[in-house]
Amino acid sequence: MWLEEIDEFFKGYLPYYILLFLPIFIIISPINPVHGSHEFPVYRMQQYDLNGLSHGSRGASINLEARSLTNWKSPRHCVVTKMKDLSVAQMRDVVTKAGALLILVPSDLTTLSPEEKEHLSSLEGALMNQETSIPVYFIKDSPEFEHIFTEISVNSAANDLKRSAAEALFSSVAANGYQIVVSSGTPSIKKDVKVATIQGQLIANNLKDEKVSTIAIVAHYDSFGIAPELSFGADSNGSGIVVLFELIRLFSELYADPKTHGKFNIIFLLSGGGKINFMGSKKWLEDQLDSLDGSLIQDASYVVCLDTLANSDSLYMHVSKPPKEGTPPHSFFRELKAAAGYHSNVTVEGVHKKINLAEDILAWEHERFSIRRLPAFTLSTVKNYRDNNRNTILDVKSHVNIDRLEYNARVIAEAIARHIYNVSNEAIFGKAMDVNREHMEFWLDVVTSQPRSTQILGSKDNYLIKVFKDYFDQHLIDTKVYYASPDKRDPEFNFYDITKSIVNIYSVKPAVFDLFLTFVIALYLTVIYFLVQKFSLFYNLACCLTAKKKTK
Repeated sequence: MWLEEIDEFFKGYLPYYILLFLPIFIIISPINPVHGSHEFPVYRMQQYDLNGLSHGSRGASINLEARSLTNWKSPRHCVVTKMKDLSVAQMRDVVTKAGALLILVPSDLTTLSPEEKEHLSSLEGALMNQETSIPVYFIKDSPEFEHIFTEISVNSAANDLKRSAAEALFSSVAANGYQIVVSSGTPSIKKDVKVATIQGQLIANNLKDEKVSTIAIVAHYDSFGIAPELSFGADSNGSGIVVLFELIRLFSELYADPKTHGKFNIIFLLSGGGKINFMGSKKWLEDQLDSLDGSLIQDASYVVCLDTLANSDSLYMHVSKPPKEGTPPHSFFRELKAAAGYHSNVTVEGVHKKINLAEDILAWEHERFSIRRLPAFTLSTVKNYRDNNRNTILDVKSHVNIDRLEYNARVIAEAIARHIYNVSNEAIFGKAMDVNREHMEFWLDVVTSQPRSTQILGSKDNYLIKVFKDYFDQHLIDTKVYYASPDKRDPEFNFYDITKSIVNIYSVKPAVFDLFLTFVIALYLTVIYFLVQKFSLFYNLACCLTAKKKTK
């Protein structure tokens, strides 16, 4: 009778009790399933083609086990590390042998020491020069991710300790792991890329219909760093944009007054593609110099390029060929030194570097103009064009010295005005008209409000480009926008999509745990099977044992 009731219970009621009590057990369990999955925004490493060469990371999707920098072993692992802990040698080993790389960067870059900043910027340069086929992502530090990173590091450290085989096996079974998943698909070339270059001008007051010379003032607006979405370029070249806009404001006011209307044409150029070999300036020069209509730039006395103007207290005039005495560039250099004499914090120095046509990448923007036989130079507070400060995600607004930027803007404006108005004995800008610090701070806020990598701004309807264009329209005449696009047959440059994504991090057990769990479940089911099938045998055995106890 009992056997029949038990058999009926297993066949009819047991599944329903499991369905009823299993959710209750899950709800009251101390382990919260929600904590087993985490989601964070991540930023992909640069990927672009320039002059037929591939640069940056070519991978995007990840579905690998997370391991620390000291404990990864194979391409099945995604290495998770802090940027400051990753050396150049370790990086090269990881990108050639691991499956993926996830780098933790500080959320507040102002807290870094000068040594840490130098290390991070050198690591960026080494990463960009390394052939990278694996996915490389950057993630900002947060308390939630810090907890995960600590667990990954602790588990890795525990596995490295010397122990017995039994301890190692138990540790492998009991340990928690993490699976890194980024479902981004395969990167593809971006279509309809439009790198904008904005031109505006002020026309000279030529009452006698004489030949008028032209001065061109140029700054590129894009930024560069190891990750496009983290590249704000506050100094390089946000400071160049700010100074250009301040020069536009000052000279548009001077040219609006008949008494101070200058005898030089001034072309203002805000060029795109500065960080991809100055493609915007190249396209603009082709349109200007190769057209049948001619251009004001053909009569340029000199071209002033502005690049990274808040890096130091020294102002360098970079030239491809030393200017001869008596030429306009030489006169400007003299006026620049004279204007700097009013400010003890600013020193002026000339730097000569020949154009190396064998290199794929030009050093400075003025070299684009010098190649077309135009007298040009770059003003910068960076002496060496290889300086890592020109291409780093560390270049954020908080690192810009606004006092230094204001001094340099005043010196440059004074030097240009002295040359235009042929005044050398007195300062042109003073209390009535001077560099406006608040105006410069406003534009610094604007240009650092979003990342400015070329691939992010490379669309015709980009909001920031419209803001720049509106400012040109307000102060200048004959404003035009020129667009540089990759040639469909033989493109000089290509950009790829997937600049940012979402990483899902799942708390998982290692593969050995699945094997161990399979063995335990099989053993459990075997025991239950024999209990059910041989229940009468166990029941009779229990009855015999009970009867023997009663007889005693």
